[in-house]
Amino acid sequence: MTVRLADGVAQIGRAAWSACANPDNRPDPHPFTRFEFFDALEASGSASARTGWQPAHLVLEEEGAITGILPIYLKSHSQGEYVFDHAWADALERAGGDYYPKLQCSVPFTPVTGPRILTNTPAGRVLLLKAGKAATDQIGASSLHITFLRKEEWEAAADQGYLLRTDRQFHWHNPGYRDFEQFLGELSSSRRKNLRKERAAVVQEGIRFDWLTGPDITEAHWDCFFEFYTDTGNRKWGHPYLTRDFFSRIGAAMSDQIVLIMARRGRDYIAGALNLMGEGTLFGRNWGSLEYVPFLHFETCYYQAIDFAIARGLSKVEAGAQGEHKLLRGYMPEETYSAHYIAHKGLRRAVDQFLVREREAVSEHISDLVQHGPFRKEK
Repeated sequence: MTVRLADGVAQIGRAAWSACANPDNRPDPHPFTRFEFFDALEASGSASARTGWQPAHLVLEEEGAITGILPIYLKSHSQGEYVFDHAWADALERAGGDYYPKLQCSVPFTPVTGPRILTNTPAGRVLLLKAGKAATDQIGASSLHITFLRKEEWEAAADQGYLLRTDRQFHWHNPGYRDFEQFLGELSSSRRKNLRKERAAVVQEGIRFDWLTGPDITEAHWDCFFEFYTDTGNRKWGHPYLTRDFFSRIGAAMSDQIVLIMARRGRDYIAGALNLMGEGTLFGRNWGSLEYVPFLHFETCYYQAIDFAIARGLSKVEAGAQGEHKLLRGYMPEETYSAHYIAHKGLRRAVDQFLVREREAVSEHISDLVQHGPFRKEK
């Protein structure tokens, strides 16, 4: 049994990666742990040493066969992660230490919960968690951060001495609605009235929507969407993460799991939202627009996603990171999880104390948000 570092998914190979990421051979695997998604990120230059995301995947081998993978990137910054550790970096720098480089176990630029410790055996999970800590120490990184992992992986990480962190996102659940109107019927009268008003405002602007998936998505559609994505990204973040080549690559390799919701006025597209689907869930990822239309963002990213999920019988919509405005539109709060190994003993002790208080605050905040949800209260 050996553990090694691979400098990219191409060095691991599609067959070995897929066997670890989707051991049950599901027909609708989690889209963000597929080999094709990671390969598109790395081969397109979106996740690379140049962008501060240098692949350093931890590979577990038994008798020459790959039986586990920890998708890791060597980071020179804390951008594109959605679990913020800037205060930790500042504290270590003030104490005279170096926070970067650090190791990040995640799907780059993707705040979506899913498998992070890619193996189908509990023993393999333990070995990868131990190997992650050892790799951190041996290469001289300050820390290892495993973000948006599943709860059972989070609990396994705790058993290996990782520090535990929680946060919250907003997800929409489908108990079996026949249409959007039935969903609206579950909301309080004021929220139902508000949602109808927002949707009507978009219709009055003459906006219509196309749902594109599979072979219906062309390079012309990706050209339009990339223009939306970069225009919005330049205004919002300063520099979009994903290259144009990335979208062509996922379109060619996994279009059956892509849902591109495009808003048009007449024949001209003016906005769009990229979603991926798998494991019965629609995952909202990127959005962009060329003009401001009141409520267009809500309609494109939230209401159209609900419509699509109901039409396809999907059980859930995950609308991405942050955004308490989603609560009033039927998306309820849920905990997300991350696990952290910090090599510096002093910083580790301080962060551990902070995380105890933070977890309590997150739990209380979620309980409070649930009480103020948009659904009708039972009498």
